Amino acid sequence: MKNAEQMNELPIKKVAMSNAEKQKRYRERQKERGLQEMRGYMSPEANNCYQLISEQTNWSDSVILSNAVRLTYAAYKNGQIGLLNSWLKNNKL
Repeated sequence: MKNAEQMNELPIKKVAMSNAEKQKRYRERQKERGLQEMRGYMSPEANNCYQLISEQTNWSDSVILSNAVRLTYAAYKNGQIGLLNSWLKNNKL
């Protein structure tokens, strides 16, 4: 009798998620992994630097941003942030 009942049941159809739902789910999974999203706008100089780094290293946006923040922090912790900023200004970057 169970086999007959199972055969009469229709398979449950999955409902497709919207793009917004997919993006929300993706962001939630990234947060669960301990990752944080950062947003901002880049100056034309920074965009040129980004293009060069991307071409030479084949790093993803996330890796470039993570390394930029880590390097800036290292310069700060080692008292080199002023030197870094003056170098950027002198080289118009």
